[in-house]
Amino acid sequence: QVQLVESGGGLVQAGGSLRLSCAASGRTFSRYAVGWFRQAPGKEREFVAASSSAGSQLYYTDSVKGRFTISRDNARNTVYLQMNSLKPEDTAAYYCAAAYSWADWAPPITQREYDIWGQGTQVTVSS
Repeated sequence: QVQLVESGGGLVQAGGSLRLSCAASGRTFSRYAVGWFRQAPGKEREFVAASSSAGSQLYYTDSVKGRFTISRDNARNTVYLQMNSLKPEDTAAYYCAAAYSWADWAPPITQREYDIWGQGTQVTVSS
């Protein structure tokens, strides 16, 4: 069973950058699609970005396209979320999630399709 641990969150000024990491345990991490989700106070958790198991297919929600980049290093069992040009509305707890994938198919973009979740890391963007 894969377990996920996020890191890299923090406080940053608007326009700044952060890189989140999602480190996975388990030898079969390369067989998992990985998604990033976020939840702001008082709001529902929402999809941010996702990568197929081999990283060939990447998806983003419209509000982060051109600013965020998801990538993965399967040799290091780690998925990254590079966040540039951060805005106050990006403030949220960020979670990574994994879903087993039989092949390098398009990754899920809905929460219910992911069954392994990390504990989250807080990102706060000040104006």
